[in-house]
Amino acid sequence: MAVIPESELIINADGSVYHLNLLPEHISDKIITVGDPDRVARVSRHFDEIEVQIAKREFVTHTGYYKGKRITVISTGMGTDNIDILMNELDALVNIDFTSREVNEEKIKLKIVRVGTSGALQDDVPLGSHLASHYAVGIDTLMEFYPLEQSENEQSIAEALQKELGLSFKPYCVNGSQELIQQIAFDMIPGNTLTCPGFYAPQGRVLRAGLKNPQLLQTYNQFRVCDFKLTNFEMETAGYYSMGRLLGHEMLSLNAIVANRVTQKFAENADAVVDDLILKVLDRI
Repeated sequence: MAVIPESELIINADGSVYHLNLLPEHISDKIITVGDPDRVARVSRHFDEIEVQIAKREFVTHTGYYKGKRITVISTGMGTDNIDILMNELDALVNIDFTSREVNEEKIKLKIVRVGTSGALQDDVPLGSHLASHYAVGIDTLMEFYPLEQSENEQSIAEALQKELGLSFKPYCVNGSQELIQQIAFDMIPGNTLTCPGFYAPQGRVLRAGLKNPQLLQTYNQFRVCDFKLTNFEMETAGYYSMGRLLGHEMLSLNAIVANRVTQKFAENADAVVDDLILKVLDRI
């Protein structure tokens, strides 16, 4: 088997993986991810016992036990560039031997559930609801660099959105884990999530820098391919789903809908909506 060079998989002096600062024994095969480092403690406060607490950069990790289940919660920061780091290094922790620098013959499949906030793109997606991303469409360029395989249906959605937005690159469309949808999201709103490369102009927000396409939000709202429509947007899900497919992990993104961009309203009880979603995931993962 090919040996992975030191420059490709960087291991710290203590044997931990470069960015996450974790050793293989620090993580469970059940992982909850959050964007905000402060949200890690909002998850782990429900643990019966915390055995690992490690922080480096925006990556904060707690591993412990909840009702007998060993669970890891880790923060990612924002954007698919961080998801590229997170997913590669989590996979390395379970599927690469750090001593020999060879890929393990037997692969471990992680179950990873993102718990995040999101804004609705349709007026019939209620504030305060929980939405499961059945599909995610990325309008960032991360998958320009990976050999991602997509179904014919996924490719047609990506091509239609490229044409609609006039992009110079093709977006990518990937579905989430059916196993995790059935296990965790069976009573949540099914949705199709748009992953944007920014919070302001890419999501149609205008402050002082302006907006190249003043009709962008309306375009997102009205985009259709047969019965496919975009229900909400955020900044990570498509990166997760693509890396999960490439690396063979089960991945599900769950969204606490705290804003509706069509009705221009924000949930007054946003923290409670997130906390309720956290408890659902802890009980069901």
